[in-house]
Amino acid sequence: MEFAKEIFFIMNIIGLVAFAVTGSLKAIKEGLDLLGITVLGIMTALGGGITRDLLINTVPNALKSITDMSVALFGVWVAVVMYKVVKGDISNKYYILIPDAIGLSAFTTTGAIIAYNADVSFFGIIILATLTGVGGGVISDLLLGKVPSVLRDDFYASCSIIGSIGFYISMVLTSDLTVASIVCSLLVLMFRIVAILYDWKLPKFQ
Repeated sequence: MEFAKEIFFIMNIIGLVAFAVTGSLKAIKEGLDLLGITVLGIMTALGGGITRDLLINTVPNALKSITDMSVALFGVWVAVVMYKVVKGDISNKYYILIPDAIGLSAFTTTGAIIAYNADVSFFGIIILATLTGVGGGVISDLLLGKVPSVLRDDFYASCSIIGSIGFYISMVLTSDLTVASIVCSLLVLMFRIVAILYDWKLPKFQ
């Protein structure tokens, strides 16, 4: 139990850094200044969780603890350093995508747990879990005036939906929050990594 909590905590930290890096790289690519880079990095890392907490009428955890914000700011710094060193678009490199997948897994699971504890419905768990996983990226795309990439050309939010459904089914079958959390994390991570490796995309209709 304690070991699982430690692993999950590490996954959350990796996710915060990875999401902040992703958002910051988006901002750099669009030519934003340092403030814009910082805002986009922080919102990508924390925006989903903040929105989720507001929907369940809770003060966002990101505003109560200095840890999340500090880690997100560290991610912004990492992104700037990486951009200066590599000097090119690294957003699609595996060393960015895999940590991002870990973060998606951890954030989706966190959202599912919080949604379950808030006593919402089956659909509420799916919505809040997915929002926690992808909400920050959606916010950053909207701030840049773009259609969110999760709605357009990537098998990304679908991984959160699959994981949150697995979470709910596991809770129905076992009533064990730890088991359900592990199932959710593994499903999201597995589907996202496979999607990266095989370039999965949902069908489009013209």
